[in-house]
Amino acid sequence: MGRASATITVPGRIADAETLWYDPTRWPAWVDGFGHLVKLDDHWPEPDARLVWDSKPGGRGRVVECVTSHVQRQGQTLAIEDERLRGSQQVRFEPAGGDTLVTLSLDYDLKRRTLITPLVDWLFVRRAIGESLTRTITRFAHERDGDLRPF
Repeated sequence: MGRASATITVPGRIADAETLWYDPTRWPAWVDGFGHLVKLDDHWPEPDARLVWDSKPGGRGRVVECVTSHVQRQGQTLAIEDERLRGSQQVRFEPAGGDTLVTLSLDYDLKRRTLITPLVDWLFVRRAIGESLTRTITRFAHERDGDLRPF
């Protein structure tokens, strides 16, 4: 199983960062590769809620996510699956003075495996996933910062 993660500090309280994170109307601005929402259960972001989205062309394809745990003001865990992998994605929110530390991580298994899969994962896949997670939370931080700036 591979693992990648990224962490960033965003301005403001956990409650405000969390509100932005769970707002599907804002995802196109910061979720790396997000194309459009296909389905979102009414009880999102609570456990057992399903989310289906399609990536931009050339991306991950159809992504299916199901909430496995959610603790308000702490974070959420999702079971995720796309064309190439399945795994568990977590977002964690922690206080950092007057700001919020956000950590996004993904534990994953590649679906198509060969004898060289571990090497390919170690050399290429893990780095690409880490870069994607970093782009996501960096854009998220910019969105959060923009929310705090007056017009």
